[in-house]
Amino acid sequence: MITVEKPVDRTKYSLLSVVIPVYQEGSHIKNTVKIIEDVLISNNITYEFIFVDDGSTDNTFSELKSLARDNWRVSVVRLSRNFGKESAICAGLDYAAGDMILTMDADLQHPPEVIPAMVDAWLNEGYDVVEGVKHSRGKENIIYRVCAKFFYYMVNKSSDVNLERASDFKLMDRKVVEAWKKLPERTSFFRGMSAWLGFRRKEIEFDVAKRVAGRSKWSLFRLLRLAANAVTSYTTVPLHFITLLGAVMLFGAVVLGVQTLYMKLSGRAGSGFTTVILLQLIIGSAIMTSLGIIGLYLSKIYHEVKARPRYIVSEYIRGGEDK
Repeated sequence: MITVEKPVDRTKYSLLSVVIPVYQEGSHIKNTVKIIEDVLISNNITYEFIFVDDGSTDNTFSELKSLARDNWRVSVVRLSRNFGKESAICAGLDYAAGDMILTMDADLQHPPEVIPAMVDAWLNEGYDVVEGVKHSRGKENIIYRVCAKFFYYMVNKSSDVNLERASDFKLMDRKVVEAWKKLPERTSFFRGMSAWLGFRRKEIEFDVAKRVAGRSKWSLFRLLRLAANAVTSYTTVPLHFITLLGAVMLFGAVVLGVQTLYMKLSGRAGSGFTTVILLQLIIGSAIMTSLGIIGLYLSKIYHEVKARPRYIVSEYIRGGEDK
C-alpha cells in the first residue's frame, strides 16, 4: 500500500527542483544552465538545479563542479559509474527538495520556454503531474521513427499505461515524487512508472528541438534494451503470446496430421522430406522464441531478487561545498 503524502502549499514562492541527468555533456552544460536560468528568473520562479553526472568520462563533472562553486542553487550528484539514464533520474528525484520537481534533458531538446506554462498548470490549475508530450519528434532517422511508433503501439495496446508521445519532460508535485520513491522496482522505467501512478494530469505539447551540441547517447542496443525493459515491466502479453503460439502450432499439427493420414490411406503419400525440414525449422524457431520471452521475464525476476541499489553515489556537491 502506498500512502499519499500531505499536499504542499502551492504559492508563488514554491520551490521548483530541476532534475537533469547528464552524460558526456561537458561541452555545453554551462550554456544549458544559463538558458534555463534566464527563463526561470524572468518568470520569477524560485528554483534549484539537481544535476546527476551518470559516470561521464569527459569534463562534465569538472564543469558541474565549477557551476556549483559559483551558484548556490546548483547541486551535483556524481554516480560511481554509468548506471543509465533511468537510474540517474532516480538519483535526481531522491535528492530534489522542491515542492514541485521537473525532469528534463541537458541537450535542450526539451524546450525551457515551456517550463513557465507547466509551473502555472501546477500552481493555478491544481494539476499534480504536468507532462510534456511531443507534438513533433524533430529530425529522426526513419528507421528509429518507425521502431518507436511500433514500440509505443505495442505498449499502449498491451497495458493500461498510455505512453503515446510521452517523454521524460514532466513536472510532478512533491506527493507524486514521494509516491514514486515507494515503488520497489530495482529496474526502473520512468515514463511508465510515473504514468502508472495516476494523479491529476495535464499534457502540454512541445516540439522536440535540435540538440545544442554533441550526439545522442542512445545506441540501437540501448534502445532495444530499454524497449525490452518497458514491455516486460508493464505487460504480460508476451507470455500470453507463447500460449497463443502453442495453440496455433497445435491447430496446424492437427490439420497436418489429418492431411497426412488421408494421403497415407489413399496411397498418395510422398517422401515429405521438404515438409519435415520446414516443420523442424518452424517448431524450432517457435521454441527458441518462447524460451527467449520467458528468459526476459526470468531476468527481470533475477535482478529484482538480488535487490541491488538503483545507483551508487561517489560524490555530492551542494552550493559549492563537498558533502
